[in-house]
Amino acid sequence: MANLHLLLLLLALLSPAGAASSEAHASAVVAEKGLDFAKGVLIGEAVRSLTPLRLPGVEKAVRVPFLGAIRVAATNITLFHLDVGDDSAIHPGDSALVVVASGVSANLSMAWSYYYDSWLFPIEISDRGTASILVQGMEVGITMQIKNYNGSLSLSVLQCGCNVKDLVISLDGGASWFYQGLINAFEDHIRAAVEKAIPENIIDGTSKLDSLLQSLPRSVNLDNISALNMTFVNDPQYGNSSIEFDINGLFSSATVKLSNSQKYPQLSLSCGGASKMLLLSLDEAVFNSALEVYFKADSMHWVVDKIPDQSLLNTASWKFIIPRLYWSYPNDDMLLNISMASPPVMRITSEKIGATINADMIIDVLHDKETIPVACISVVVSASGVAEAAGNKVYGKVELDNFSLALKWSKIGNFHMSLIQGVIRVFLNTVCMPYLNSRLGHGVILPVVHGFTLKDIYVLTSPEQLTLCSDVAFANASSLATLPILRSPQVL
Repeated sequence: MANLHLLLLLLALLSPAGAASSEAHASAVVAEKGLDFAKGVLIGEAVRSLTPLRLPGVEKAVRVPFLGAIRVAATNITLFHLDVGDDSAIHPGDSALVVVASGVSANLSMAWSYYYDSWLFPIEISDRGTASILVQGMEVGITMQIKNYNGSLSLSVLQCGCNVKDLVISLDGGASWFYQGLINAFEDHIRAAVEKAIPENIIDGTSKLDSLLQSLPRSVNLDNISALNMTFVNDPQYGNSSIEFDINGLFSSATVKLSNSQKYPQLSLSCGGASKMLLLSLDEAVFNSALEVYFKADSMHWVVDKIPDQSLLNTASWKFIIPRLYWSYPNDDMLLNISMASPPVMRITSEKIGATINADMIIDVLHDKETIPVACISVVVSASGVAEAAGNKVYGKVELDNFSLALKWSKIGNFHMSLIQGVIRVFLNTVCMPYLNSRLGHGVILPVVHGFTLKDIYVLTSPEQLTLCSDVAFANASSLATLPILRSPQVL
């Protein structure tokens, strides 16, 4: 209850994000199953944060027939146990989140004492002891508003109340059986103190979490090249049994400052009818922005000096295909210097994830301790693949669909691309695709709150969008308030 907003923090950290753009390209939806999970975890955390809870003491005069006024006091009143049970619910409203816990029971302890003196008696009469208190039928209700404030989440409590139905006080110690009639002096005070202290503590916890969420970084560096834009671009959207969060979602250079301008798109999310806690939707623009960032940073470069058939990297293997290469540099070893001519482009459809790669492949000859570029071939590759997920990682696998070749320049004369097409096809299938798959096979770690893990993930594709459907497990029994906010993501 008091820490219920941590659900929203989890959403923010699970949502990939990126570059300076004013539109949402990633969304996260917490479905009904996810809300139920969060309710169970976070009510448990709220119980830990509220216990023990010290309540104010009371001292008053009670009139007793024939004796007059007796001073009674209750001190060290402590709520040390809460039992919420199963009678609780979480409901997304039109513009707020409502949490109601009914049938809550609580156990308290206190110390009691009394004293009486009168001109009728030459000595003071007093006694003391302890008491146990059982609260039953308590109901706690919270209405929380979640707003977008300048690209961050702002949390506030609109209403918070607590109502105690039944309260039973059992006195112990001294001649407690004789004083049981004095409990009415304590009952109203304890009831009022519980009904006041619990909402105050919930509101205090919400205020601290609001400050925490607004201090979260809007950009998370993956490395020294790229960063994820964590900026929210809309107020949360409430459904009948879910909450959706829209996030910028693009990659940017790690040195670019982010804009806070906002628009308000409506993103459609689906999980194929499956019951999952969390849905993460990524626009294809998210992936293309990442590819563009790494292209501009000149990090898409690959020098090939070893291949399965190493003889192909010697001019002797080419003397009948490109004779002038062999005549000019007989029996010299070669390198293939591959770099991107433009950022790769991804296309997502319902059937597959496709990519177009436009690369320049420069043939370098190692001659007399020199590296001599002798020709440049433009290679445009069409590939397709699938994305899979396990744990907190997303993996990929690609295969070659088609390719085309064009000679850009040559120092060894003009030669037809049809002569080398077969060799290039073998090279792409046995070297380039396995290399890409080895990189994609390491997976990309999703940034998550430490202590939480994703489980039973599967991936759906739709036109221009990829959706991850997942359940969430909470593996740490310690208080959420002590957990690190972000586990640094890695791109491998």
